[in-house]
Amino acid sequence: MQAKWNYTPLTPDERQTTEALAERLGMSRTTASLLLRRGIKSEAAARRFLRPQLTELHDPFLMNDMDVAVDRLNVAMGRRERIMVYGDYDVDGCTAVALVYRFLSQIYNNIEYYIPDRYVDGYGVSRLGIDHAAEAGVGLIIVLDCGIKANDEIAYARERGIDFIVCDHHVPDEQLPDAVAILNPKREDNTYPYRELCGCGVGFKFMQAFAKSNGIHFNRLLPLLDYCAVSIASDLVPVTGENRILAYHGLKQLNTQPSVGIKAIIETCGLAGREITMSDIVFKIAPRINASGRMQNGTEAVNLMVETDAARALVMAEQINRYNEQRKDVDRQMTEEANQIVERLDSQEHLPAIVVYDEHWKKGVVGIVASRLTELYYRPTVVLSLNGDLATGSARSVAGIDVYSAVKSCRDLLANFGGHTYAVGLSMPVQNVPEFRRRFQQYIAGHILPQQTEAVTEIEAVLDFRDVNKRLMNELKKLAPHGPGNPKPLFATRGVYDFGTSKVVGRNQEHIKLELVDSRSSNVINGIAFGQSAAARYIKSRRSFDIIYTIEENIYKRGEVQLQIEGIRPSETEE
Repeated sequence: MQAKWNYTPLTPDERQTTEALAERLGMSRTTASLLLRRGIKSEAAARRFLRPQLTELHDPFLMNDMDVAVDRLNVAMGRRERIMVYGDYDVDGCTAVALVYRFLSQIYNNIEYYIPDRYVDGYGVSRLGIDHAAEAGVGLIIVLDCGIKANDEIAYARERGIDFIVCDHHVPDEQLPDAVAILNPKREDNTYPYRELCGCGVGFKFMQAFAKSNGIHFNRLLPLLDYCAVSIASDLVPVTGENRILAYHGLKQLNTQPSVGIKAIIETCGLAGREITMSDIVFKIAPRINASGRMQNGTEAVNLMVETDAARALVMAEQINRYNEQRKDVDRQMTEEANQIVERLDSQEHLPAIVVYDEHWKKGVVGIVASRLTELYYRPTVVLSLNGDLATGSARSVAGIDVYSAVKSCRDLLANFGGHTYAVGLSMPVQNVPEFRRRFQQYIAGHILPQQTEAVTEIEAVLDFRDVNKRLMNELKKLAPHGPGNPKPLFATRGVYDFGTSKVVGRNQEHIKLELVDSRSSNVINGIAFGQSAAARYIKSRRSFDIIYTIEENIYKRGEVQLQIEGIRPSETEE
């Protein structure tokens, strides 16, 4: 779907604040304006944002139940109880399990980990997993990135003599499970200063508290920060506050001394020798970790991430890469089939939301397909497949629409559901799908605003090419890491012309390599427009056009500015 471009100029007061901030920090007004748009108005706040410090992490004992959780873990170790680290099969769950297991196994050897099988256990805590724990003599389960709604399962575990510590970040129900401790910053009675931690982040805070209570130096946690960066990027949590600190230092770890397993993934997906960014994690590293749980079992991903032998890790990473190739084939086929279903719907362009079901679709890929349909039609979307006797799937949403509340409004039709504002997993008896579709669409229709039915691209600054230089590029690097809450800045330049040397490139001639000038400067700037070859004829017509773009460093010519062009349209004066 073609997104609408939106730019809101700064007010006179905001421009004055920007100028003062730029002068105090010795930076361009453009970069100072970006800080202001992120709510940063003072020099002190700007310096904290630009140089996140691990010393600014919150005291983990500010989180509800943290003292109880640490005490129970200490008791388990003192009694030599067997401990199980249990986590979800997605990237957040797998990295959380790898982090907690790797840290604790350095000081305690009566410990194992368990990742549920998507196709056998289902989502979250399962009775099958609890039975396995009981047979192995486990006395304590630390569950990560799930468990907040596992009331029945945790009660069952208690009957079998197993205690639970829940480390989750998903929205709880009114009734919390009967666990020894529940670490979740989204609890209604939350006392923790930052609510947006991912599951791996909650696990990290638990280990931070455990280390603090046992006199273990914080530096022992630093090698685990690459897991946090991978998790924060892939789970699309806000890159603000404590998440920004963990992601910033996690990326440093990822780029200097990553864990052996993650280094093997980096080598396998062609990122070796490059500076790895959050985008690289989202598009290269995370899909490979996820592919294990989608196509086979997430345990293989954790096995890789805790592996210490480089040669073995590389073999394991290559296997996970093969899973990812299989996943892409299934993904393409399912997306095409789902798109055909939507296209056949009567008045599909007027539907407030999309709900599609096919019993033959692979359960592990429905979330990806839901995301693709959401992007294509810009509607909240639910994609369901058959798993046993239940229709099981994923919901994804658009900006400003709380899909969790939409699904929750249909809870009487559901067997299970969980998630957060923009992503939900759910299951229901197959016969309930038609009624769920009707009520889900009815809920969305009653809550969506007209302006939320089309994609909007927010432009942060309108620049002339004389403003685009190495100094600005280097300043922009300091705003990273990017993600929700701190998007990569998107700029616009109006009245641009082809310098005469732009050309279509790529294996299928799908991209455009551009050399551009604008009408207000003589600067020639290079750019690349991926997947936009349809605009080539207009560009070569010598007429002016407008572009929106991010400012990047050319990876082939270090230090050279390159625009990554996200949108091209004829200039208004040319229409």
